[in-house]
Amino acid sequence: MSEAAANPLLNWGGPTPPWDRIRAAHLEPAVDAVLAQARAQVQAVIDAGEHSWAGFAAPLERIDARLHEAFSPGGHLHSVCNDEAWRSAYEACLPKLTEYATQMGQNRALYAGWQALAKREDLDPAQRKLVDNTLRDFRLSGVDLPPAQQQRYAQIQQRLAELSNRFESQLIDATDAWQLHLPDTQRLAGLPESALALGRSKAQAKGLEGYVYGLDYPSFDALISHADDRALREQIYTAYVTRASDQGPQAGEADNRPLMDEILALRHEEAQLLGQPNYAALSLLPKMADSPQAVERFLLELAERARPAAQQQLQALSDFAAAQGAELPLASWDVGYWAEKHRDATLGLSDEKLRPYFALPRVLEGLFAVTERLFGVRVEAAELPVWHADAQGFAVFDAQGTQIAWFFIDLYAREKKRGGAWMDDCAGRHSEDGHTQLPIATLTCNFRAPTGEGPALLTHDEVLTLFHEFGHGLHHMLTRVEVPGVAGIHGVAWDAVELPSQFLENWCWEREALDLFARHIDNDSTLPGEMLTRLRESRRYNAGLATLRQVEFSLFDLRLHRDYNPAAPADIEAVLGAVRDEVALLRPPAWNRFANSFGHIFAGGYAAGYYSYKWAEVLSADAFAAFREEGLFNPQTGARFRDTILARGGSADAAELFRAFRGRDPQVDALLAQDGLLPQAA
Repeated sequence: MSEAAANPLLNWGGPTPPWDRIRAAHLEPAVDAVLAQARAQVQAVIDAGEHSWAGFAAPLERIDARLHEAFSPGGHLHSVCNDEAWRSAYEACLPKLTEYATQMGQNRALYAGWQALAKREDLDPAQRKLVDNTLRDFRLSGVDLPPAQQQRYAQIQQRLAELSNRFESQLIDATDAWQLHLPDTQRLAGLPESALALGRSKAQAKGLEGYVYGLDYPSFDALISHADDRALREQIYTAYVTRASDQGPQAGEADNRPLMDEILALRHEEAQLLGQPNYAALSLLPKMADSPQAVERFLLELAERARPAAQQQLQALSDFAAAQGAELPLASWDVGYWAEKHRDATLGLSDEKLRPYFALPRVLEGLFAVTERLFGVRVEAAELPVWHADAQGFAVFDAQGTQIAWFFIDLYAREKKRGGAWMDDCAGRHSEDGHTQLPIATLTCNFRAPTGEGPALLTHDEVLTLFHEFGHGLHHMLTRVEVPGVAGIHGVAWDAVELPSQFLENWCWEREALDLFARHIDNDSTLPGEMLTRLRESRRYNAGLATLRQVEFSLFDLRLHRDYNPAAPADIEAVLGAVRDEVALLRPPAWNRFANSFGHIFAGGYAAGYYSYKWAEVLSADAFAAFREEGLFNPQTGARFRDTILARGGSADAAELFRAFRGRDPQVDALLAQDGLLPQAA
């Protein structure tokens, strides 16, 4: 067997990656081999001089698919098994992939081929969309720049890839490096049993007596939301919000700030090279929003309309806390604690009261049942190779019983695993030599692992997260588009990509859906009517404050990139402080370094695009309103959403697809009504 054939990233030997056989040592050789093949094949396509779809675009699409399928599994393992071996392998590949992408994007012969293809009249709508997107991306890769500027553009891309990866790595290291070991429960008064069990299990895993909490989100949430010991809350808050910074217990060990400053400078230079006034303007070119000014108007309108409710909510929370003896104003490490108590007191509802109804295996069954009733697809567990004992594989079938996709889940927090929750794909739908590669998605979360013999019990927020990520997965897996570059999540405008994910969350609030999975772990009872009423009321609990917080992050991101001045670079904390002065009601301490862990914009794809979450919330709220009007599980409405949004992916403009589903443009009042922020709905 040749070396290439023996590499599991080059020869899966099955329908999905052989996760259990892939090692870090396989990644760079696989990337090297595929890049060499890709360059030769691209040149062969150019030399052939044929500019039909079959003779030009189709082989280029296959080349891209092959490269993606060789690298993406390794990229996923780098995120969920982030040890030194995977980190080194990933970092070795980044400059090679970046160089290849830049070379292809600046290849004038290739560009000329796509321009020739664009003149053909026999392209179907999906093919036409890919051609349009590709020509746009060539321009955004500097294909029209003179050689010296092209070279500088390439240098910028290389450096940005390196800096973003280092930002994420330093954040992971800072998160893993800090831990709090408590020998007994003396300082843990107020923690529910599930939070204590988490601390015990982490201590046992490290061979320690007592309790251990880290800076993974389940640990942080357990203490910040429940610990009566205010000093303990302050301690973990300080460690959490100063990760990878010049402040806090790890001050200066791996400060992300120099990386952030250089990232901003390089992004601005990139925008200027490409003829844009700033990176925000550049970022919006492939998005739905038409200008930074339009995004700012949208965000400020949301802030204005949410502020009255937010002020009332903060006053009610402060009054409640003061009545319990808390000092005012509430400090940042007090807000979550008192909010949990206030929600319990006013709604009779807390995460701990809800957990017994959300056993993870049952929630998964319910998620799949909701999906089947809405979209006519069935999910079955599949015996597939996985990368960790926590991971599990599944197959997806359509209503006729034909398999249409695979996916994998990895749901529990652990060391050396990137924080947060996300969906990614390691293969898109495409056909080659009579074989159809089915879409493959990975869904990753960081929930508390089971701490005893029973299953993991989720909070309702975690249930929402699971539905959210599966919504992304459905967008990828239910595609019917045969053009890979605009199938599934590919080619979707970034500010519309959250529509399917936020849309699916809505079923987590409805009796008809909840009864499929919200069953008490001890007696299988459904949520009592009064508890369901309070749960639905909790959707609006502090919704004004939550809206202002998201607007704060989004405005910060937008202005950081829009207003950058290379002659006088703004201090990042000053930009954030000015935004908070304008829209926020809660101010963290001056040493808070939130931005240093804002991976969405410094290590992810949301730079000058974090507003997308609120933008897509408008789309999802308005889309869900159709189900309220026509029936929560109305099969015709579900089929229409599947056919117009999920199945078509990026094959048409997002606004066009939304209008095809809803019959009109989206309306912001749908979101405000959902959150109780309209005067008549308050």
